[in-house]
Amino acid sequence: MFFHESIARSLRAEGVTSIFGVMGDANLYMMDSFADLDDTQFISTSNEAGAITAANGYARVTGGLGVASVTHGPALTNTLTGLVESVKDRTPVLLVAGDTAVVDRDNFQNIAQRELVVATGAGFEQVRSVETIAEDVAVAVRRAMTERRPIVLNVPIEFQWQQAGHSAGERRWAPVQAVRPAAQALEDAVAVVAAARRPLVISGQGVMSAEARAAVARFAHRIGAPLGTTLRGRDSYRDDPHNIGIVGTISHEVALDVIGDADTVIAFGAGLNKWTTLEGSVLAGRRVVQIDCDRDALHRNGSADVVVLGDAAATADELVEMLDSIEVPATGFASPELAARLTERRDDGFVDRSRVGTVDLRSAMIAIENAFPRDRALVYDGGRFIFNAFALFHVEQPRDYVHTVNFGSIGLGMGNAIGAAVGSRRPTLLVTGDGGFMLGGLAEFNTAVRHGLDLVVAVFNDGAYGAEHIQFRRKELDPSRSTFDWPDFAPVAESLGGRGYTVRSLDDLHRALAELPNRDRPILLDIKLDPDEVDSAGH
Repeated sequence: MFFHESIARSLRAEGVTSIFGVMGDANLYMMDSFADLDDTQFISTSNEAGAITAANGYARVTGGLGVASVTHGPALTNTLTGLVESVKDRTPVLLVAGDTAVVDRDNFQNIAQRELVVATGAGFEQVRSVETIAEDVAVAVRRAMTERRPIVLNVPIEFQWQQAGHSAGERRWAPVQAVRPAAQALEDAVAVVAAARRPLVISGQGVMSAEARAAVARFAHRIGAPLGTTLRGRDSYRDDPHNIGIVGTISHEVALDVIGDADTVIAFGAGLNKWTTLEGSVLAGRRVVQIDCDRDALHRNGSADVVVLGDAAATADELVEMLDSIEVPATGFASPELAARLTERRDDGFVDRSRVGTVDLRSAMIAIENAFPRDRALVYDGGRFIFNAFALFHVEQPRDYVHTVNFGSIGLGMGNAIGAAVGSRRPTLLVTGDGGFMLGGLAEFNTAVRHGLDLVVAVFNDGAYGAEHIQFRRKELDPSRSTFDWPDFAPVAESLGGRGYTVRSLDDLHRALAELPNRDRPILLDIKLDPDEVDSAGH
């Protein structure tokens, strides 16, 4: 067979069924062969930035590998921001990139691809020959999964039509296995927990599986501790009566009271960064036990009294057994009174700031949250709306949430939403701003249409780049240079093959939301905001 057929079969042998990408001369035959295999799909995006972010979104919701493919030169440079995002997100992504023939040094698209990739923090694997393709693919997949970052598999264009045999390579990646903690570390942790009177349990991105979440909840119940999460671990315990929600800069008032009263923090799979710890104040003056199977996470963002290298589920269960054996009583910190306070608090306890022609973004978010199915994937783009969105939208489990602002960029939401919709096979809600939608969402909205994805895009449209608008206002300067006279997005969505709704009032929004159950194509809600009221509605 030809090389382009062999690499397609090698990818399928590694369990790859979906690839996002843009075809060009250096990858089109490989991707055509892949799409011809049984149980595979090539999801063509409008640009390479959308392809790499879609692979990231797919990996996030599936917990597996996301795969994208692009041609050489400018196609690869278009993926660089997405590669950095995936590096910072610690997401396993494989990017199959064509490369210019070595002999064709004057090709317009020739560029030093290895140097570009390495500069992003991603890994680089070169396909060495037509005979080594199965092994090279297997190594690239193993690296992506074990290193938890994107790996670029670089494929010289001249290989595609060379003759190549095919033998399935030995699969080199094995699922992550539970790490059992050391006995001394467990004993040290138990000593701290046993002495606690007001313990708080926090779980993060390292507690994604249902098994791990259940084990951490059992531990918290055993010691009488409220449960909180990092942003990435959001909604892990949404039905628990002592769930205080997200711990950190966007905590609600009841959660802040709990955090302030706690004397001990036990963190499972949480990096304890400055946002979770409120610049360290959550940990200050408290005993801290940090449990993680990632060696690099331990002590990364500050000192803990005890660190335990171990799997969250295994460690939580062993701690419960040890506490039972020495008959440590549960505390009363997770009290009925706390449960009552958490039940009574409401997200809508604010003065609605809707004006003629515009909507209060908080009221709009709550209406969408109540109307949209809970069994969904949730994706945020970047923008000043996001702090309210963090608090007001929820998911069934943390795997359903796709975070896209690890690099502080706007415009990455739509690609991730496409990947999330393909990977989850469920309704997907993208929450974005007008700037992010115009930067990275407009072209890819048609991608969602072409592939028949169940996607709803809520554009919170203040007609401005919000962060810059705020800065101008705070300096008492004219913010007009940060504002834009965008086209109406609803008819644009219609022209791209979707359905669009212009929302200038809550009544408009409720009418649009009432039609969601009958949707048969991607939906766009263009929700008009007053840029000055957005500033005053911050969380």
